[in-house]
Amino acid sequence: YKQKYREHVAREFLQYQEANSCLGENLSVSDRYTNLTIARKSWDQHGDEPGDVSSDTVTTQTLFEPSKDGQVPPVTVLVGASGMGKTMTIRKVMMEWVEGTLCTQFDYVFCIDCKELSFSKEVSMVDLISKCCPQQRMPAGRILGNPEKILFIFDSFEALGLPLAQPKDELSTDPTEAKPLETTLLSLLRRTVLPESSVLIATRPTALQSLGQCLGGKHYVEILGFSPAAREEYFHRYFGNDNKADVAFRFTRGNEVLYSLCVIPVMSWTVCTILEQELYERNQLLACSKTTTQMIMFYLSWLMKHRGSNAWQNLQQFLHKLCSLAADGIWKHKVLFEEKEIEDQGLNQPQLLSLFLNEKGLEKGTDHGNVYSFSHLHLQELFAAMFYVLEDQEGMVNDSRILAKDVNMLLESYHTSRMDLNVTVRLLFGLVNPKSVEYADEGIGCRISLQPREDLLRWLQTRPRGTSHPCEVMKVEDLDTFHLLFETNEQSFVRSVLGGFTGIALRDVKLTLYDQVALCFCIKQWAGLLTVTLRSCSFHQQHHRQEPAKGLPRQSWRQEELHSPLHPLCQALGHPGSSLQSLRLQWCGLTEGDSEALGTLLATLPSLIHLELGDGALGDDGVRMLCAGLRQPGCHLRVLRLRYTHLTSACCQDLAVALGTSTCLEELDLSFSAGLRDDGVKLLCEGLQHNGCQLRALRLGSCSLTGACCQALVAWLRHSHSLKCLDLSDTELGAGATLLLQQLRHHSCTLQTLGLSTSTLSEDALQELAALRALKPGLKIADLLEHEAPETGAMARLTFQRSVWAGRGAAGRGRKGLSSSRAAPPHSRSPC
Repeated sequence: YKQKYREHVAREFLQYQEANSCLGENLSVSDRYTNLTIARKSWDQHGDEPGDVSSDTVTTQTLFEPSKDGQVPPVTVLVGASGMGKTMTIRKVMMEWVEGTLCTQFDYVFCIDCKELSFSKEVSMVDLISKCCPQQRMPAGRILGNPEKILFIFDSFEALGLPLAQPKDELSTDPTEAKPLETTLLSLLRRTVLPESSVLIATRPTALQSLGQCLGGKHYVEILGFSPAAREEYFHRYFGNDNKADVAFRFTRGNEVLYSLCVIPVMSWTVCTILEQELYERNQLLACSKTTTQMIMFYLSWLMKHRGSNAWQNLQQFLHKLCSLAADGIWKHKVLFEEKEIEDQGLNQPQLLSLFLNEKGLEKGTDHGNVYSFSHLHLQELFAAMFYVLEDQEGMVNDSRILAKDVNMLLESYHTSRMDLNVTVRLLFGLVNPKSVEYADEGIGCRISLQPREDLLRWLQTRPRGTSHPCEVMKVEDLDTFHLLFETNEQSFVRSVLGGFTGIALRDVKLTLYDQVALCFCIKQWAGLLTVTLRSCSFHQQHHRQEPAKGLPRQSWRQEELHSPLHPLCQALGHPGSSLQSLRLQWCGLTEGDSEALGTLLATLPSLIHLELGDGALGDDGVRMLCAGLRQPGCHLRVLRLRYTHLTSACCQDLAVALGTSTCLEELDLSFSAGLRDDGVKLLCEGLQHNGCQLRALRLGSCSLTGACCQALVAWLRHSHSLKCLDLSDTELGAGATLLLQQLRHHSCTLQTLGLSTSTLSEDALQELAALRALKPGLKIADLLEHEAPETGAMARLTFQRSVWAGRGAAGRGRKGLSSSRAAPPHSRSPC
């Protein structure tokens, strides 16, 4: 019969259905279960923040091992808020018992779902056991003969709602004797019936106090949720497909709020469920329309499905009071609430309260009763945001103690001093989204007012704008604005706000995948975006796999592998309504794949006329990728600046072809490319002599040049009538300088500005220079180099050569180094 019972348990527990699974689709517990952080706690322990990990942690394998005092408690209480994984943990225990890897000391493990027990029916222990057996029949003699080999598990114990302080009649000693359910359970817990057996109780925190009084124990174990490593493991278990798991997890990891909430297992399930739909429909998250607010609302609707049968009554009034409590706590930096506050607010409705708040016992000797905290701080922040948008009910009494619903005061406080209100404000923007309103109405049973939308819109439109001079373009200079707009997820709202801005300027920002999704969403709605400058920013890198993930076609894998971190941004910038004119990416750690994405953007966005890449990580291969875009007829680029890019002469042939093809390019800046050298300049000059080349400015400062390149430059200058500026600063040209200066004296040469380090010129060259100045007094000759230092921290992220930064000539000869002051804005340069 033992074997027959194990087979029955295997059929009941080894597979299960999730709420979002297809009809008939069963999941394996072993495939999905991810280890939870479970900590042993004292009955008097209180005040822990959600997610705190005790040093005395346990797992399903050590759940029934002796504690620190060497005792194995006959009754173990497993505590966890709704969605923390209590039922899944029990399934894991049952599965491992069937497989013979856990609880091997027990011949029988009986799992009883307390939600299915009748409150009024009289039952015996035999009755409870029979419910767990095949055909609900049991050989009592065979099972009860060895009670020490029996483990009883009670899931959802709080659903019974039983007061366990005093029994209504005498406790039972006979397992066959039928008594009221409360009495039978008390008899088991107080060890008057089957005292040799073991018991595991899974419950929400609401039943903890009465259980503690009943058991008189010292410890219980509490599920604290997923550790960071477990969160990532869960995503891979959920998706199976490693590539989609990676994308979904990177997206979630980039959102601090979502990632933090994923400590709650059912929140991880919620996020995976929603992102799976996005990846199934689009195979990428660039167009993801699921905001943080919508995901949390989806989670709350799941919670409400697990409410008590009568919990829907007076729900509106309950949520108003709950939101008032949350908002008051957020303003006062308060996460723990005394029992009196709960009662004063009228929130002492256990079936609803236990969905959102955890109850914690205080130390002995205190007079304040228990304390309560929201199951996660971010849930408190959501309810605080809901406080400002919930529609007032008719007949609700105005209470002077209740916080005023002043949205503008919240926004102003956040802007001026209270940065801790960031999540609350972000979620407030998300709540005025029509989808959130729909979720709230259908899933939670509360109505959200859209009236605060105008306050939110006006606040974003009138925030101090990023501009240092009235003549400069109006720029958005903080990433937060894009996240607030993304939370609204409404195109018309985004356009109304961004219509007054024409530029983006972000500095020293690490752009996660979620940041990029928010940024790209806004850019796609922004028809008036003209300039984008990212300085010392980095993009979350995709770690490419050596082999395609299981189940992913090789072609799809290769396509996924080649997509660079910059690919989503370039796609957004090139949207059909884009009028982008200038793109500057300085010290952003660009890769070869990024260059390919930029090349595609150049080829498909005719409005883009200015591209500036200042980055030591670009290199020759990156420049080659860029040139492929420059050669396309759709490219109308006028200014290309590739400073500090570590290019060498190896890529100059591609540059030469691009220069000979493009009829629009007017300025090429290759300054601080120490590997360019004379051979590279000679190759460039071949392309520059093409009839279609209209280059007006060529900057080659600090490129390790010598006089060997001057013959090629002179040959080009003889034929060029478009060139107005040539920069050869920080260059030791030797005798070549004399040859160059002689050519500039020719009347056909129309050069207006020459960058030259005069301190290194020979006597012959100085004489030529004096003659040139006398002949052409309007010709400007000076050191034109502009150094642009990366932001703090950017240097550590990039491979960088000291010789490039210092200037090879200055470093090699001990001359006074060039100025490292900040460069003037590009638009303030000389026309050439």
